[in-house]
Amino acid sequence: MSLLTEFPEMSRTDLRDFKKGIDGAFKDFNRAYGEDIENFFKPLLYALKWFEDLLVDTPWPLMLLIIALLVWAGSRSWPLVLGTVISLLLIGYLGMWENMMFTLALTTVATIVCIVLGIPVGILMSKSNRMQAIITPILDIMQTIPAFVYLIPIVIMLGIGLVPGLIAVIIYALPPVVRLTNLGIRLVDVDILEAADAFGASPRQKLWTVQMPLALPNIFAGVNQTIMMALAMVVVASLLGVHGLGLEVLKAVNQQYITLGFMNGLAIVAIAIVFDRTSQKFGKRLQKHSEVVHG
Repeated sequence: MSLLTEFPEMSRTDLRDFKKGIDGAFKDFNRAYGEDIENFFKPLLYALKWFEDLLVDTPWPLMLLIIALLVWAGSRSWPLVLGTVISLLLIGYLGMWENMMFTLALTTVATIVCIVLGIPVGILMSKSNRMQAIITPILDIMQTIPAFVYLIPIVIMLGIGLVPGLIAVIIYALPPVVRLTNLGIRLVDVDILEAADAFGASPRQKLWTVQMPLALPNIFAGVNQTIMMALAMVVVASLLGVHGLGLEVLKAVNQQYITLGFMNGLAIVAIAIVFDRTSQKFGKRLQKHSEVVHG
C-alpha cells in the first residue's frame, strides 16, 4: 500500500489547493512587481554587457598582455605566466577566444558582486552569533538546492537572458566568500584583540586595522572558491541564454559532438587553473605579509 493511500481524499485536495495557491500568489506578485524587478537589475545588465563588449573589442594581443600582467602581479611566478600565455594562445588558435572573453566577463562580474555582497554579510555574521545562526541555513540552502529549482522563479520574473544567468551564478557562488569572511574574522587571536582594546581602539578601528588584515588570507580563500564555483556554473548559465564556453558545451551535448564539448570544457578548466593558481599564490603572499606585520 502506497503512502498516498493512507491520506484521506480531503487532505490531498487541500495539498493541491495549497500548491495552486502558492503558484497563483507568485504569478500575481510577478504581474504586480515584475517590471520593477527588471528595472532594478538593469544596471547589472548594462555593466555586464559593457564589460563583455570591452573584452571582446580589445585586440587579442593587448588582452593577452593585460592578462599576463595581472597573473604576474598576483602570483609573481614566471612559469605560471608562461603557462597562461600558452593556454590562451591555444584557446585562441582553436577559435574559442571570443567565447572565452564572454566567460571571463560573466565570471568577473559575478565574482565582484559576490565580494560586494558577501564580505559585509560575513562581517555581520562574525559580530553576532544570532545572525550567524540565521544566515548559515540560508547559505546551506544556496549551496545544496539544485540550480534548476531556483531557475524557475528567476525565469518567470526575468525571462531568458544575461541577468537571469548572472543571478543563477551569484546564488551558487556567493556562500564561500561569506563563510570564510566570517571564519577568518572569528579566528583572529583574542590576545591581539585585547591588545587593541588596551590601546583604546574602537570596534570599527579593531575591525579595519586588526581583524580584516589578519583575516585576509581566509577571505581571499573564499574569493578563490567563489571564482571556481562561478566557472562551474557557466554551463547552467548557458541554459538561460548566456554566451560563452558553456553555451558551446551545451551545443555539444545537444548535437552529440564530443570534440566540441571536450575543447570548450578543457578551455574552462584552463581558465579555472589560472584563476586558482594565481589567487592561491596571492593569498599566500598576503598571509606572509600579515605574519611579518603582526608577527
